[in-house]
Amino acid sequence: MARNLFAPSAFKARDLCDTIRALADRLMEPSSNLEQSFSGRTILVGVCGGIAAYKCAEVVSALRQAGADVHVILTEAAQKFVSQLTFFALSGNAVHADLFAEGSAWDVAHISLVRKSDAFLVLNATANTLAKLAHGLADNLLTTCVLATRRPVLVAAAMNTAMLEAEPTQANIAALQERGFEFVEPGAGFLACGEVGDGRLADPQTILSATAGLLRRSQSLRGRRVVVTAGPTREFADPARFLSNPSSGRMGFALAIEARRRGADVTLISGPTQLPAPADLRFVPVTTASEMHAAVLEHLDGASLFIGAAAVADFRPADVSLDKVKKEGAATTMALSANPDIIADVAARRLPGCFVLGFAAETDDLEANARKKMEKKNLDCIVANDIGADLSSFGGSHTQATLLWPGGRREPLPRAPKKVVAGMLLDRITDALPGM
Repeated sequence: MARNLFAPSAFKARDLCDTIRALADRLMEPSSNLEQSFSGRTILVGVCGGIAAYKCAEVVSALRQAGADVHVILTEAAQKFVSQLTFFALSGNAVHADLFAEGSAWDVAHISLVRKSDAFLVLNATANTLAKLAHGLADNLLTTCVLATRRPVLVAAAMNTAMLEAEPTQANIAALQERGFEFVEPGAGFLACGEVGDGRLADPQTILSATAGLLRRSQSLRGRRVVVTAGPTREFADPARFLSNPSSGRMGFALAIEARRRGADVTLISGPTQLPAPADLRFVPVTTASEMHAAVLEHLDGASLFIGAAAVADFRPADVSLDKVKKEGAATTMALSANPDIIADVAARRLPGCFVLGFAAETDDLEANARKKMEKKNLDCIVANDIGADLSSFGGSHTQATLLWPGGRREPLPRAPKKVVAGMLLDRITDALPGM
C-alpha cells in the first residue's frame, strides 16, 4: 500500500500547507491578471490517486489566492497520497470524499456541488478515472459529480507513458473530447515509475491558464441571444415520400450547446434528426423549410448572433398528394417550387448588431462558391465544407472546415469532432460580435 506522504503523521500539516502556499505564491507572481478570471468564481476540483496529487494542492492554493471559492473532491485512491486535511487547509472548505456522507455542508453533494460551481477540474486523472468518465460510470463522488455537471470540464491526466499511449486510454480521451471535455496536454520528463516519457501532470501554471481560458469562454456570450438552425428539412411529395439530405444536425446542435455553455440565451430550431433535444435552451422542432423559415423570423428579434447550420432544401414538390402515389401510372417527372431563402431573409431583416454566420456545403470550387454565397446573401462570414471527396462531414461526427471572412481572409480549421469545431468557431466569432 502506498504510504500517505502528506498525512499529519508524516510531518506537520501546517508545514506542508506553508510550503504549498509558497509554491502557489510563485505561480501567482507572473500571472496576477488571473485574479480577474477567478475572483468570485466557484471551482470544483476533483483529485485522483497518484503522486502528482501534491501538484494538485498547489493548483488549489493558487486558485484560492486568486479569489476563487474552491471545493475539492478526493477519490479513495487520492487519499493514499494526500490527506483531506491538506486540501481543507488550502481551500478553506470542507473536503468531499464520500458519496454517502451525512451532514455534508452541501446536501445531496453530487447535485449541489455541481450546481454551485462555474467549472469542474479533474486533476491528475488516471487511466481508470478516464475510463469511468468515458463510459458514464458513477461509482464514487467524483465520477458521479462529473456525470451530473453541465458546467465546463477540464481534465489534466497523469500516468505512466505506456498507459497514456494505450489504445483504450486514447479512445477514452477521444470520446470525452467529442463530448466537449477539454484537456490539458500532459508533460514529458521523469515519471514516478522511474521511466522518462509523456504522462507527467501538466505544470500548475499551465493548468491555471487553461482554467482561466475555460472560465472566460464560459461567460463570453452571457447576455446575448443566439438563434441556431440545424438538421435537414423534409419536403413531402406524399405521406410516404419526401426530398431531403444526409444532414445529421450534429454541427448545429454542437454550436447551440456550446453557445449555451458560454452563457447565451439560445434558441435551436431543428429539422428532423435522431439527436435528443438539448437541455437548458429553447428547442423548436420543425419539418419543412417553410416551417423553419417561420420559426426563425418569429425568434429573430433581439438576437445578437444567428447561425444558419441547417441543410435547408432549396426546392419542394409543387404538388403534394394527400394519398400515397402508386408506382403504376405515376408520373416520372416532378415539378418543383423554390423554398424561402432563410439566411438571406435573416441578413436582410436583422436588427443592427446581429451577426450572421452561414454554412456552405460544396463538391467543387469550395471557397469560390462559398464566397459567392456569402456576398450574395450579405453574410458576416461563412463556414465552407467540402462534401465532394468525403461525405463523412455531411452527416458524420467529425468535420474539417474553413472559416471565410470578407476581404479574402480565411481560417482553415483542423479535422476534429464537431463539438470541438463548434468551440473553435465560437472562439473566432465571439471576438467579431458588435460590442465585444
